[in-house]
Amino acid sequence: MTSAPGRRSSIFTRLLRHGFTYPSAAERLLDSPELATVRNDPVLLDALGGTADPDLALHGLVRLLEAQDGATDRQELLDTVIAAKPLRDRLLGVLGASEALAEHLARHPRDWQALVTYEPRDLHPGVEEFERGLADAADPVALRVSYRRCLLSIAARDVCGTVEVSQTAAELADLATATLRAALALAEADAPEDAAMCRLAVIAMGKCGGHELNYVSDVDVIFVGEAAGDADEDKALRAATRLASHMMRICSETTVEGSIWPVDANLRPEGRNGPLVRTLASHLAYYQRWAKTWEFQALLKARPVAGDLALGEEYTAALRPLVWKAAERENFVADVQEMRRRVVANIPAAEVDRQLKLGPGGLRDVEFAVQLLQLVHGRSDASLRSGTTLDALKALAAGGYVGRADAAQLDEAYRFLRSLEHRIQLHRLRRTHLVPEDQADLRRLGRSLGLRTDPVTELTREWRRHTTVVRRLHEKLFYRPLLDAVAALAPGEARLSAEAARERMVALGYADPAAALRHLEALASGVTRKAAIQRTLLPVLLGWFADSADPDAGLLNFRKVSDALGKTPWYLRLLRDEGAAAENLARVLSAGRLAPDLLMRAPEAVALLGDGDGGGLTPRSRASLEQEVLAAVRRADNAVQGVTAARGVRRRELFRTAAADIVGSYGTESQPAEADQGALVDLVGGAVSDLTAATLAGTLRAVVREGWGDTLPTRFTVIGMGRFGGHELGYGSDADVLFVHEPREGVGEREAAEAANKVVAEMRRLLQVPSADPPLLIDADLRPEGKSGPLVRTLGSYEAYYRRWALVWERHALLRAEPVAGDEELGRRFMELIGPLRYPSGGLDEDAVREIRRLKARMESERLPRGADPKLHAKLGPGGLSDVEWTVQLLQLRHAAQVPGLRTTRTREALAAAREAGLVSEEDAETLDEAWVLATRVRNAVMLVRGRAGDTFPTVPRELAAVGRYLGYGPGHAGDMLDAYRRTARRARGVVEELFYGGA
Repeated sequence: MTSAPGRRSSIFTRLLRHGFTYPSAAERLLDSPELATVRNDPVLLDALGGTADPDLALHGLVRLLEAQDGATDRQELLDTVIAAKPLRDRLLGVLGASEALAEHLARHPRDWQALVTYEPRDLHPGVEEFERGLADAADPVALRVSYRRCLLSIAARDVCGTVEVSQTAAELADLATATLRAALALAEADAPEDAAMCRLAVIAMGKCGGHELNYVSDVDVIFVGEAAGDADEDKALRAATRLASHMMRICSETTVEGSIWPVDANLRPEGRNGPLVRTLASHLAYYQRWAKTWEFQALLKARPVAGDLALGEEYTAALRPLVWKAAERENFVADVQEMRRRVVANIPAAEVDRQLKLGPGGLRDVEFAVQLLQLVHGRSDASLRSGTTLDALKALAAGGYVGRADAAQLDEAYRFLRSLEHRIQLHRLRRTHLVPEDQADLRRLGRSLGLRTDPVTELTREWRRHTTVVRRLHEKLFYRPLLDAVAALAPGEARLSAEAARERMVALGYADPAAALRHLEALASGVTRKAAIQRTLLPVLLGWFADSADPDAGLLNFRKVSDALGKTPWYLRLLRDEGAAAENLARVLSAGRLAPDLLMRAPEAVALLGDGDGGGLTPRSRASLEQEVLAAVRRADNAVQGVTAARGVRRRELFRTAAADIVGSYGTESQPAEADQGALVDLVGGAVSDLTAATLAGTLRAVVREGWGDTLPTRFTVIGMGRFGGHELGYGSDADVLFVHEPREGVGEREAAEAANKVVAEMRRLLQVPSADPPLLIDADLRPEGKSGPLVRTLGSYEAYYRRWALVWERHALLRAEPVAGDEELGRRFMELIGPLRYPSGGLDEDAVREIRRLKARMESERLPRGADPKLHAKLGPGGLSDVEWTVQLLQLRHAAQVPGLRTTRTREALAAAREAGLVSEEDAETLDEAWVLATRVRNAVMLVRGRAGDTFPTVPRELAAVGRYLGYGPGHAGDMLDAYRRTARRARGVVEELFYGGA
């Protein structure tokens, strides 16, 4: 055909606009003889553009037309497609969503007529309608064809949005029921003697039993058999077993028309090791004596569907009472939780993030949560006994067992995830629950769900949003009954028994469930506004506590804070209304001892955890801290009051920093854990160092003001050293400093020295006075001559000493020197004095290098605690902080005179500068940085968890687990954490051996 000029580009553009991915191929298909009469019909192009995959729909339509018997049939199909919108939408919708059904239509080209009728009875078919659709199937092959024809009509209603997802799942279950009946009829027709000898009931389990089947799923069943009439029972069971086996083969075996679906009988007593068919009495005996908790959970969905329905009803009536007693079994909650954990653990690591059914936040999370609550509360509330997940969830919400808002969110998420699962399986009619990675597949899925603007991005966002909701809520559903167990409920209302509540608490990780329940009772009982708000908050708080390594401490600490602040209106309002406050509080209270201890000394600091005027958790700048501290000192009547105020600010800001660190490490529902561990280390180091500097500045001002008024007889400055000077202080670090003074004009050396020494002594005393605030220890041991030298020196004295006597270790220590408080001009001059010492123009000679190596070796051997495992010592062990820092500092001493970037007090900055200068390879720098960050995180974690500083991993299991949780390791993975630390440190030690001890 000859195209008019511009026609191709015009059609090409139209095809792109209608969602075609391959417009050139589509154009060729539109030019094919089969579409000759409609190639320019805008109705067809619009309809194709409305499908999930226009390219796939067009290709399927051409194949279907090619498969028609002749021109008359082809024209009939085309005329109907163009004229009848219902058929057009149904047929093209299926062709654009399912390659497998397009293949079926190509093999059976007249089956498109099954989509023509559009009567009300066609919109909601049930078992009877499907049985009529399968009635003509005289053999397994014909049954498959009829099954696909019925499936075609279900898929058409589904993709066109005529029915919603729960109705589609119900129709699929009804079609499965009709198919099982037809298959059993075929088996009985092949063996009439067996059929006459026995009564056989087919009990649907799982999703088929729950009336919520997928497009492609194993159909779980259990068989019950009895002798018919006077037949021998053993012979009758053998006959029933043959019939059941034949029925399963009819459905499962692959023929020229493929298979229908596998029939799985492994949920029967004893699983695949047990007899395929049992009598009702045998079933009952097994469940009364031997069944495990999960088997009763599975029976929630048991439903007679085929064979002798009266026998099936007897089976469910006999077993139903046992199902509703399952929650009274020992370790009931623990068993259910463990089964869920096993399911997750068995998912291949590469699939976890794409698992729609079994992964965290997936369909199984909703189903497990709902089933657990059904088993607990269905004992006394028959309205909860539905086998259908969404119906049961609705009933749980109506009965108050699940919050209505939570139920609505779960309902929405479950419907979305099931819709996505349906669309994934419909494409090729394969049993899969994995979200594909291919962009074309994601695009088709997104469009099939109505996401048309940016299908891939929108689909991914919606999927992650719903899984996050499920992950957040599914465990929360367990906690509501706990409050019912301790609250004063109206007579007749369902409540957990004390023993069941205890088991629930143990399952959630509480070591002392009795104490935990007492805390719950104290928090939730009563009719006050405080109790009402706490009853609302506690379910979600319990979930967050359970996500920590020490739920008991979290709940106890929450009770303490609540007792202290519960009558304060702003506190309850903060927790109720501030989106982040409650979750942040739960994380902080259950993460260890340090943050709760800081909070308990001044509970009003809870306000920092909100989103509003408390300033949030962002650390404040040094300037703003100094401004607040100095203002508090000015208002104080004396030095003691002034320093007390400064220490109070320090306590509050330490809490702010610790809380920010914990929340960043754990993550929240709205914000995932900080992926950049180095950023958290820098946050803590910078915040604590700035806070320490501001505290020293305020203390210096308070002491000078009380002893000398506005002006000290000598200029005075404080130089930060070590981690303090490097902006790398941890929560438990001392403040390493040097004190420098210079007499003012007209003041004698003796008077100036006495004044400076009095200032230092008073500062150290006031910062260590026992109080509710943590002490700040000042360490001046890095001064000239160490502990043997004077505590304070004049600038001239420092100059004379360093010129004549400076040792290598002293020059080394000066790499981290930085003014932190006092006279700025004097501090600047001190820095000018030490510049040539720490950044020597000629670098280091070999004697100095050997001395540094010798000093480091001696330090490791003398300071490493006896009995400590060197490989797990974060400071002095191989690949620890000392290894990395001394390696970096050796590079600074050697090269800083020539490389300006090395002139920094900060380890990570210096390492980055060394990499930029080519002194360290990219890989080695990354290895050292990773090890230094991890070791620093370990030290911070130990302080947060234990409330006291430490350089090694704790030995108490719960404390070790808490450190692991802070470092991103889940329950039971402490061993993985230790292994990862050893690996990281071992790699870093290899680099240190080369750079520090080698010839470089």
